[in-house]
Amino acid sequence: MGRVTTDPGHLKQLRLAKDAMDRDWAEPLDLDAVAAHAGYSRHHFIRVFKAAYGDTPGRYLSRRRIERAEEMLRTANLSVTEICTLVGFTSLGTFSARFKRATGLSPSEYRARHVGRGAALIPGCYAMLWAGGFPNAPAAPATPAERTTPDVPDVPDAPAGSGHRDSGEAG
Repeated sequence: MGRVTTDPGHLKQLRLAKDAMDRDWAEPLDLDAVAAHAGYSRHHFIRVFKAAYGDTPGRYLSRRRIERAEEMLRTANLSVTEICTLVGFTSLGTFSARFKRATGLSPSEYRARHVGRGAALIPGCYAMLWAGGFPNAPAAPATPAERTTPDVPDVPDAPAGSGHRDSGEAG
């Protein structure tokens, strides 16, 4: 096989194609469309992409999807099947096999190891509010009694022993 080279003009187009893959990582990969966007045929795009980024477009996209799945398994209260679908895999078996190959753990094992003893996951919006609010928003008062802003909802204190920072336990 001949040596693959890329000129600076095509590198820009290749980067735009890679950016499109990063942006649309959960969508099915239309390799012909991505290759055309970069100004290459499908097969030449695969060779040039691998030469530039060290992996084929399909493997690169699979790795990006696995990275997203890792984050969702650590933070979201979603089933493995839901996460599989959300990150763009159409087969739970393929997702699980690729996830295990990449991380050394099945998705369920990964969640158990990184979340801890099956602790319930909380929605991200509540976690952000509890941690002090969203960027560019005033911080919410620490206790319901201190809250005077009508648009900040009262959140009941966690029951004793729940591990919540206001429950009186060290943590």
